[in-house]
Amino acid sequence: MEITVYGPLRSATGEKTVTLAFDGDTVADAIEAFVDAYPRARGHLYDGDQLRPSVRISLEGDRVALETPCPADASLTVVPAVQGG
Repeated sequence: MEITVYGPLRSATGEKTVTLAFDGDTVADAIEAFVDAYPRARGHLYDGDQLRPSVRISLEGDRVALETPCPADASLTVVPAVQGG
């Protein structure tokens, strides 16, 4: 799976796009696998054990819900909450 990240998530991954081994199931499982691989990303994406409502996730360019099926060879984009003004 390929995951492209934006904003402060780049400090957690060190790159804009990372490749992650993922067996496929749901988008929520893919995000958990991403956070397991890059633990510093958790604080940018989660508030406690819940994904922040302002986090945006796209699968193959389309915005999706966490329950959406996610194949192992998918391409995800993750945009964390951005604060400030």
